[in-house]
Amino acid sequence: MTRKLETLKKEAMNINVGDKIMELNGRDDLKRPLLEPSDSVCITMPEPIDKLAKKRTVMFKIGDIKCASCVASIEAVLGELKGVESVSVSPIHGQAAIEYVPKLVNTKLIKETIEDAGFSVKEFSEQDIAVCRLRIKGMACTSCSESLERALKSLDGVKNAVVGLALEEAKVHFDPNVTGSDCIIEAIEDAGFGADLISSGNEVNKVHLKLDGVPAVEEMNTIKSYLESAIGVNHIDMNLEENMVTVNYDPDLIGPRSLIEAVQEAAHGSYKASLYIPPRQRETEQQHEINSYRDQFFLSCMFTVPLFIFSMVLPMLPPLGDWLEYKIYNMFTVGLLLRWILCTPVQFVIGQRFYKGSYHALRLKSANMDVLVAMGTNAAYFYSVYIAIKSLSSDTFEGQDFFETSAMLISFILLGKYLEVLAKGRTSNALAKLTDLAPDSACLLTLDDDGNVVSEVEISTQLIQRNDIIKIIPGEKVPVDGIVIDGQSYVNESMITGEAQPIAKKLGDKVIGGTMNENGCLLVKVTHVGSETALSQIVQLVEAAQLARAPIQKIADRISRFFVPAIVLTAFMTWLGWLIPGVIGIYPKHWIPKGMDKFELALQFGISVLVVACPCALGLATPTAVMVATGKGASLGVLIKGGNALEKAHKVKAIVFDKTGTLTVGKPEVVNVVLFSSVSMGDFCDVAIAAEANSQHPIAKAFLEYARKLRQKIESNNQSNNQHLMEAKDFEVHPGTGVSGKVGDKIVLVGNKRLMQTYNVTFGAEVEGYISENEQLARTCVLVAIDGKIAGAFAVTDPVKPEAEHVISYLRSMGISSIMVTGDNWATATAIEKEVGIEKVIAETDPMGKADRIKELQMKGLTVAMVGDGINDSPALVAADVGMAIGAGTDVAIEAADVVLIKSNLEDVVTAIDLSRKTISRIWLNYVWALGYNILGVPIAAGILYPFTGVRLPPWLAGACMAASSLSVVCSSLLLQSYRKPLVFQDTKGHIHCSKST
Repeated sequence: MTRKLETLKKEAMNINVGDKIMELNGRDDLKRPLLEPSDSVCITMPEPIDKLAKKRTVMFKIGDIKCASCVASIEAVLGELKGVESVSVSPIHGQAAIEYVPKLVNTKLIKETIEDAGFSVKEFSEQDIAVCRLRIKGMACTSCSESLERALKSLDGVKNAVVGLALEEAKVHFDPNVTGSDCIIEAIEDAGFGADLISSGNEVNKVHLKLDGVPAVEEMNTIKSYLESAIGVNHIDMNLEENMVTVNYDPDLIGPRSLIEAVQEAAHGSYKASLYIPPRQRETEQQHEINSYRDQFFLSCMFTVPLFIFSMVLPMLPPLGDWLEYKIYNMFTVGLLLRWILCTPVQFVIGQRFYKGSYHALRLKSANMDVLVAMGTNAAYFYSVYIAIKSLSSDTFEGQDFFETSAMLISFILLGKYLEVLAKGRTSNALAKLTDLAPDSACLLTLDDDGNVVSEVEISTQLIQRNDIIKIIPGEKVPVDGIVIDGQSYVNESMITGEAQPIAKKLGDKVIGGTMNENGCLLVKVTHVGSETALSQIVQLVEAAQLARAPIQKIADRISRFFVPAIVLTAFMTWLGWLIPGVIGIYPKHWIPKGMDKFELALQFGISVLVVACPCALGLATPTAVMVATGKGASLGVLIKGGNALEKAHKVKAIVFDKTGTLTVGKPEVVNVVLFSSVSMGDFCDVAIAAEANSQHPIAKAFLEYARKLRQKIESNNQSNNQHLMEAKDFEVHPGTGVSGKVGDKIVLVGNKRLMQTYNVTFGAEVEGYISENEQLARTCVLVAIDGKIAGAFAVTDPVKPEAEHVISYLRSMGISSIMVTGDNWATATAIEKEVGIEKVIAETDPMGKADRIKELQMKGLTVAMVGDGINDSPALVAADVGMAIGAGTDVAIEAADVVLIKSNLEDVVTAIDLSRKTISRIWLNYVWALGYNILGVPIAAGILYPFTGVRLPPWLAGACMAASSLSVVCSSLLLQSYRKPLVFQDTKGHIHCSKST
């Protein structure tokens, strides 16, 4: 599906309209981000740069186009629409590409216009899908996140919405022609929650500029116009009050330094622009929430502590507490008045958050923790008010008020929330550490045409632009991704990939932003900046994983739908269950505590049931564990795409390994070359080089490197090398077998025996013997046929990774069977099988055949994981229950994989599965805590033990227990931060061995 959309996108890039060509996207495919986001199902077409107005292009699939007159009709009706710039209709493909100005016309009107002309729009292409991420404030439990999701999905123009409770974020996919981020924020606030925009889909690269010395608003507008005219500027936001400019730009066309220079040029020296780095919103919001709960708790204590003393302590000390019993009027005492005065601010001022939460939840036909707290505290408070009024109106009435119950309940809940947000802040510690890896500044070099350094200046990392040259001295961090153009060093990549030992870097090697340069000085040319760096995309991937909902979360979702109504009903039945028997006289009077009557005892039991039940703990059980696990995995070099991948991985019973690059090092080496014909070695190398030059297979690259060196040895005169450069025509790749092409007037085949058999190429005993001899040594034989005859062959070996045997053995101890599926020959595959101890081998299989083998295993009821290099193994990675792209580093497209193992080390396969098992176990333990607490707490609060032991749970203590249950679940999840890798391979010298990162 994604490939099909990409094909349509490329076709839409160059569409002939008369004699013109619409350029929709000027980016080269080679400049794509290193790690592409996993959830990019819909394509957002980038806007072309236009100085007058921003334009967009939409594509429709139109039916009933029969001839040129139909095309003319569609073009005519659309041409009459104001805002439609150009129309291109393809009658062959039944497609139309319309360029339009969104401010003047929208896609809905364009679609309706085509339909009014008598043509059916069979497929309305949703290319204008935008994405925004928002921070949500005020969510208490699963009911809150579910009700907010429903509210967002019901909003016109919203295609999908996901709300994460633990992450306190929402990700919304919407049609920008119908709605916008402002409307979405309004809908969230209308639902009773706070919302702040974190990012929108068009904010791929954004810079904030502070303007100093701007004299008037007119000057700000001049700056805006000047920036909008710059090529590469997509969107500008002006903050006139603070003289701030926020610019979204295309890093291929312009950068932050160029934007500052553009402002300075417009200023003519009258004012100055500088980079502004806003405080991190996540940390700021978390600290604000922590401070808010802390302040509210302390404010509540200012009233609750004296109230507790007046109601619980002083009455126990007769000389000190006698004045509290002084009657002001009738039975209305000083103590009752003081308790009423102290409780009221706590109930209605400090506790107003529970009223607001209840109101919004009930308005959305939902119920959450706020509803339970509001009902419990209101019952205690208003019954106490009744007692106070009755005491004023009667000189004989005696009753017990519960003012202290209401205030203490709110105080304990606030304390619990304060401790909970403190603990929740630590669940994203690993993600915060990743974000902090990039340094704040970098050393920028300016070179002349001869490559000599002209100037050297220290700048902010956020001012780095693509193609800049930066210098990294020993002990400094690499600021952004790039390629080494001079120098050599060892770079510590453990913070990104988890690689234990520093990696050697030399000319042409890639470096990753956030890693540490160990000893040498490097000059690096910047290739990726901003959100396109590997570090940024790892952070984005982990954030998306933490937002994704695990299937096991459905347990809490189902329970939460009826949990609160069931608790309310249980509390009411508890109150009746104690009141009616008390009135009838079923239980003895001595059960009723001194100072209470039957109604008050029943009311206390009912309130205790209301406030002891905790839906929050259930809602936090899964997302907090997933947050900690994905963050911990990222710090170990294992990127897990959310709870779904975690849950599937823990069920894995069979792992299918690719051979090349997975079980082996992935860097084949040519061992020998043999000729089987009269063709000279030089001609043989020339023909084979030409045939393999267009192949991306690792074996082809190894042979090309070997053959070119061999050719140089053969040629005594290097100047004659150019005479031997040939090009293969009609080049064709045969997946799993080899390549073919026409070199000069010769038909050349390069591949294995199956390719030769397909083309009916015969080979004698000498060739068979050479193949058999090398296959017994776990070498791959590649045959070269010229015009239907074997001309020669070369043997290639790919060393097995040193940790492979230990990993296979450890997986066997975990109850997981290992299977190797390879396109290589059976003899080589069998040799690898014996060397690493793998249980089953399937050889001579093409990429689609690997997917078929996985489906066969799944038909047997096994949960199957596939471990491959993420390039030619994509079909198998998709077919598997869990796809693991190993050795992905920063180069491999990770669309197909569920788990990305950044470094090329098989130990991380064990780590991924073991971490998933530990996480799922932790989630179930969290559910045991949460459900067990409610299952035990509710009956005790209802007074089930009271007849036998005299033990009852006062409402304030029940509230404290409720707060403790949420805290216990979060702390349980935090224990995953202490996770350690179960397998660390050591060589015979006792040194930790990790394969070199690709």
